[in-house]
Amino acid sequence: MHNFRRLEVWEDSLVLAQKIYELTSDFPSDERYGLTAQIRSAAVSVGSNIAEGAGRGSPRELARFIRIALGSIAEVDSQLELAVRLAIVEARPDLVESMRVLSKRLLKLHDRITDTRP
Repeated sequence: MHNFRRLEVWEDSLVLAQKIYELTSDFPSDERYGLTAQIRSAAVSVGSNIAEGAGRGSPRELARFIRIALGSIAEVDSQLELAVRLAIVEARPDLVESMRVLSKRLLKLHDRITDTRP
């Protein structure tokens, strides 16, 4: 199917994960196994699912894993909002916008893959 390394959305997902790791490095130590681990795991999952779907070798599988990646972005968004509400971090509209753009691009890729028009 696709070489995931050639997919810009995969590269963008790694940038998001890197930003999340940098942000969470300042989370309180008592959150190490809580919110820090959860948000990092969800952020890493985005790119991992894109790569896994591409590696499965079929458009149907790639589409399925793109949907899972979209769910992971929603998790990161929700967990980031919780961190803001708990006053662990300041609001990060830049990250929220990055997630919105990445989600939109993943949806477009999903639509291209699943489009059955002649």
